[in-house]
Amino acid sequence: TPSADVAAVLEESGLEMIGLNTQRGHVANGENGVAALVGRETQAQEYINEAIAYAKEIACKNIHVMPGFADHKDKTAQTIFDANLTYACHAAALHDKTILIEPLNQYDAPGYYLSTLDQALATIDRLGEANLKIMFDCYHMQIMGGDLLRRFKQASEHIGHVQFAGVPDRAEPDTGEINYNCLLNEIAAAGYDGVFGAEYKPRVSTDAGLKWLKDFIAPFSS
Repeated sequence: TPSADVAAVLEESGLEMIGLNTQRGHVANGENGVAALVGRETQAQEYINEAIAYAKEIACKNIHVMPGFADHKDKTAQTIFDANLTYACHAAALHDKTILIEPLNQYDAPGYYLSTLDQALATIDRLGEANLKIMFDCYHMQIMGGDLLRRFKQASEHIGHVQFAGVPDRAEPDTGEINYNCLLNEIAAAGYDGVFGAEYKPRVSTDAGLKWLKDFIAPFSS
């Protein structure tokens, strides 16, 4: 979609674009990012440049750099990912943008380079870039360890965005293992002042499933 069209809709609606992803690569071949892939360094940086330019044009704050499928124990993959993230952070900082990394669980995305909060924190510790943050997706985090509130608090200074969905079906967040009415308010009480992104797969359709949102807001609207 042309960035000018997105910018026009955002202006008309009064909405803000919170984040976007770098391109995934050859999706038909099963790729889900290229930033940790050997031999794809030039393409990864092209994707990063493209995403930063698009983010500037639509006033988007966050850019999620996707590593793709690679062995996280492979030092070459780690070196490539670190170099691409460093490149992304320096380029994004020129425009006051934040770079996000997101662990994806190994059941939905087996073989994905980044799958745990500890891996993400280790990456941030290695690079030391002020504008490198974690996308804390409660769905993935619950599957890969649980104990969400405690782990959020422990990593809070490095978290740039929070997403959520029902667990284990990744549908509307009104059923399943997590009480989001409790969790999201506790995360906010712990100092998080960003938005919460509901990223899920509707059981029927988005409109049909929005009762969860009305039920969530009602207790706190008075």
